[in-house]
Amino acid sequence: QVQLVESGGGLVQAGGSLRLSCAASGRTFSRCAIGWFRQAPGKEREFVAAIGSSGSNSYYTDSVKGRFTISRENAKNTVYLQMNSVKPEDTAVYYCAADLDLGRLLQSVYTYSGQGTQVTVSS
Repeated sequence: QVQLVESGGGLVQAGGSLRLSCAASGRTFSRCAIGWFRQAPGKEREFVAAIGSSGSNSYYTDSVKGRFTISRENAKNTVYLQMNSVKPEDTAVYYCAADLDLGRLLQSVYTYSGQGTQVTVSS
């Protein structure tokens, strides 16, 4: 079992930065790939970024490449999403998710998910 708790959301102006954290509990965390997903009002949840269990490989959706960075500290059971140069279209509830299979995560299929944290970008 893996429990995930997101934090760090809030209100930020366009062009600003925000760092989201995903704190995990559970013995299998270090073997899990972790992903960030987001869901804007009236839209489906979409993939944002993912990182493999070792932290050596990461993946991003095109709209955030060059602006967002995903990282992890297995010793702290935490994954981060550094969001720079944010845009109003980044406004959404951000969720972290975990799965032992990175391939499943990249297909937006996962076993564990948190409750989400709201990010609002003002123009």
